[in-house]
Amino acid sequence: MAETLSFPMSAAASEKGGNGFWLLAWQRFRDDRVGVASLVIVAAFFVVVLLSALGVIASGWNEETAIPDAPPDLWGLLTPSAPAVLGSTAQQAAQAMAGAQNAEALPPSTVVDPLAEELARLGETPSESRVVDPLAETLRTLGAEDKTSMTVKEKRASLPFGGDRWGRDVLAKMIKGSQTSIVVGLSAALLATFLGTLLGALAGYYGGRTDDALNWFYSVFNAIPYLLLILAVAAVLQQRGVITVILILGLTGWTGVFRLIRAEYIKHRGREYVQAAHAFGVPNRRILFSHILPNVSHVVLVNISILAVGFIKAEVILSFLGFGVAVDEVSWGSMLNDAQGELILGRWWELAAAGGAMALLVTAFSLLTDAMRDALDPKIRVAS
Repeated sequence: MAETLSFPMSAAASEKGGNGFWLLAWQRFRDDRVGVASLVIVAAFFVVVLLSALGVIASGWNEETAIPDAPPDLWGLLTPSAPAVLGSTAQQAAQAMAGAQNAEALPPSTVVDPLAEELARLGETPSESRVVDPLAETLRTLGAEDKTSMTVKEKRASLPFGGDRWGRDVLAKMIKGSQTSIVVGLSAALLATFLGTLLGALAGYYGGRTDDALNWFYSVFNAIPYLLLILAVAAVLQQRGVITVILILGLTGWTGVFRLIRAEYIKHRGREYVQAAHAFGVPNRRILFSHILPNVSHVVLVNISILAVGFIKAEVILSFLGFGVAVDEVSWGSMLNDAQGELILGRWWELAAAGGAMALLVTAFSLLTDAMRDALDPKIRVAS
């Protein structure tokens, strides 16, 4: 038995393990097929968001490239549906109007001022036999410009994922909305985790009056219903935009992290390594963030992913209610807000695109969080 637990084996395990806890966690995570598949899906979303932020894709999401409510065709795989017939009828009407506008105007000699006879009778008629309307040339010029604009901007009859009521590409809107929703969710999660970790560490480590004051502050926030709280903060900030949504969610969502980190610091402040650090005269600030925090980092990491999922859904709710992104921006929530009126008329593709993308990301993120929690749980650490 003593040979089994000898130092050579510990050295071999240490050489194989490298960074120890994190390498073991990665090995456990690789064995979880659902977790790996979820990681691939989440990584694909992040790649799309990065390309969208760089302007490589979906840069012209607000351009009216198709007819209003253009039906989806999935690159030719779908046949036109009932809304497509309505769309083609609208297109025919638009073409008919364009043809009427592009018809040749009457020659100048036939455009006569209706007051010419009265002016001639009063002796104020010019020497010309016919008086031309001075607005005729302007009207012909405008007609020519309309003809040029109609020929240059040709509207498409269908799009891969359909178009909205203004003729904008739903696929491009979904990609740009993914960028907004994911950036808001992650940024707000980082802000809330930072606040919750800082306040929880101070409350759990120092205790006493510091703990009482921070617990009172936490209780005030926790006593207000969450949806009412974020709506109240949104009403106070007033200005709409991505930064405002991040502040709303980050400043109101730190309470869960505070409770968990406070409990972890209360548990770790009595451990031997903390007492040894006190004995060696290590400053409290270094004990807080250099000794205890690395040992509770797995809790922080898991909470970031949990909050990101919750904040993505909260951003969708805020934008759907009109408290989210600005009018000139797009997110999944604003797409759902636009789709509620279109769904009554049978235009389902914008709702399906935004709802499907959100459901896929939230499901993958939730499964990834569960896999990370299992991999980072020190209670199931494999003995080396």
